[in-house]
Amino acid sequence: MTQALETLEPRVYVACLAAYNSGVLHGAWIDVEDEDQVLAAIAAMLAASPTAGAEEYAIHDYEDFGGVEIGEYAAIARVVEIATFLRARGALGALVLAEVGGDLEAAAAALDDQYHGVFASLADCFQELTEETTAIPETLRLYIDYEAMARDARLNGEVFTVETGPGAVHVFWSR
Repeated sequence: MTQALETLEPRVYVACLAAYNSGVLHGAWIDVEDEDQVLAAIAAMLAASPTAGAEEYAIHDYEDFGGVEIGEYAAIARVVEIATFLRARGALGALVLAEVGGDLEAAAAALDDQYHGVFASLADCFQELTEETTAIPETLRLYIDYEAMARDARLNGEVFTVETGPGAVHVFWSR
């Protein structure tokens, strides 16, 4: 399993729509830990609304989701699933989740089963792999184009990468 890089503590700002539609801002920042806790916090926020009979809410803001977008009317169960994943997997998990189109199962599989490591570049990854698995005669070493190998592997869908900073390319083998 990969390292989390940076811990994330996702939270959402949930607004009362009855108050909002009346021109009053009323809502609460809620730490996203489990579904029951979030729903209870939303119910408490609605109960304290300055607008009588408030029942509807929307997510008007969110933070610490590592770049993963949360929709205004996202299901709370889905928001909790994403937050739980991000809390466990950190910033690298968020980048992988974005790379696999928001598929939590695919992101977990990539992190657990397909991760090859972090390198200065994808070419460095292929150079290391080649040199570890193949005896290369000294006279041929300068003729191997690791950049081309890396480019071809990416274009052929054999690998995907996420960058977490300069010289920090995380490499994942595709299935």
